[in-house]
Order: sequence, then structure tokens, then C-alpha cells
Amino acid sequence: MFRPKAVLPGLTHLTPGFLRARGLKGVILDLDNTLLPYEAEEVPEGVLAWLQELKEAGIPLYLLSNARPCRFRRIQAALGLPGHAPAFKPWFGFRKAIRALGLNPGEVAVVGDQVFTDVLGGNLAGGYTVLVPPLADREFFYTRFIRLLEAPFRRLE
Repeated sequence: MFRPKAVLPGLTHLTPGFLRARGLKGVILDLDNTLLPYEAEEVPEGVLAWLQELKEAGIPLYLLSNARPCRFRRIQAALGLPGHAPAFKPWFGFRKAIRALGLNPGEVAVVGDQVFTDVLGGNLAGGYTVLVPPLADREFFYTRFIRLLEAPFRRLE
């Protein structure tokens, strides 16, 4: 349950071709340290271009985060993507996101930077989990501790 199906060196390595080759038709995305640095308000230009590439390829996207709702809504509105927060990952939110995409769980990539929230929750929901490295070292104090416990699961196989 703690092993991702794929570990990528960066978010933008998740290309339309990567998704199609694995029969994936939609993507659930974590927000903090996946799409943008923790507590940041603006998504980096490279990530915006990547999101646009996926949209142009017809791949539906859904934001799923444990972030504070008011901050999440601002970023969500700026990106023009469906989603919800707080999701209370890993236990909740993933099935709702998959239903919102209108796809079967096995057709959805669940992408995030944390094993015990994104990967565990995505695996429990039946998604194709993709682990990416965090965008920044700055993060919630509790997350820094959890990263130590995640280390064995973050290794490439």
C-alpha cells in the first residue's frame, strides 16, 4: 500500500505519452510541494506549461489537497481546475475525485510528493500512484518528520 506504481524525477516527466502508455486517462494532483512550493500562491511557469500540455491532450485534471480551503480555492480558481480541500488524505477524497473525473480507478494517475498521504490514499482507492520529489525543502513541521519514515518507500526500484 505504501509503494507507488511509478517514481518520477519531476512532475513534468508525467507526459501525455507516459499516461497513454499505461492506459491512464485522468490525473489527480496534490497541491503543496507537488504543483507549487508549500504555502506559495503562484504555480511555477514550467508547471503551468505542463498543465496546459495535459489539458490540450484532453486529459482531465483534479486537484486534491489537505491545504486550507481559502488558499486552495484561490489557487484552484487561478488554474481553472476542479478539486476540493481539505481532502483529509489519505483516508478521504480520492474516491470523490475519481468519480468527479468520470473514470474507473485504474484509469487515474494519482500524483503527489508524500507516501503516507498521496501514495497510500491513491493505492487504497485503486489509482495508479506516481511519486514525485517535493518542490521545496520548506514544509509543514509534521511533514518533515514524516519524510524520515517515508524514506524506505521513496527509493527507486
